[in-house]
Amino acid sequence: MGVLRGIVETLDRFAHFETAYAHCDIPCGIYDPHQAQLAAHTVLRMDMLIADVMKASGNMSADFDRNKLVRCIAIKEQHAEIVKHEVSVIWGDYGKPENTTAETHALVWGIMKAASKAKQDANVESAKELLEKVEQFAEWFWKTKKVETKRVKSFYPTEAEIVYPKV
Repeated sequence: MGVLRGIVETLDRFAHFETAYAHCDIPCGIYDPHQAQLAAHTVLRMDMLIADVMKASGNMSADFDRNKLVRCIAIKEQHAEIVKHEVSVIWGDYGKPENTTAETHALVWGIMKAASKAKQDANVESAKELLEKVEQFAEWFWKTKKVETKRVKSFYPTEAEIVYPKV
């Protein structure tokens, strides 16, 4: 690898190759925080269902409660990871110094911590905090593209808001 690099560097001194920049192997330019929002809604919904199972545990068979609880926890953890993945891809590949601030760095850090916390416990309030941070991230994202957003009540069972670009 060292020999090849040396050859390219020598050629570059004479040819002055133009540097190409891309976020991935195939620069598609397609980014959207919507999937992170859906995943955050799923985390919230799973925590709501877990709370329901815990409240009603005396009214159903132990097997049904345990099975539903295990499935809800597995889905919640999977979707908390989806939040982390989607936000980190946008942040790492799309975010640029000219559209990020200390506040947005803190927001992304907060999302990562909130998603980890969502995996550690089953707490509806913590899930709502995660969703709020992801919505703020979506608003930041669209603002960098000079696209206005609107928050609307979702049609999901969470009855929480979701951020959409105004088109």
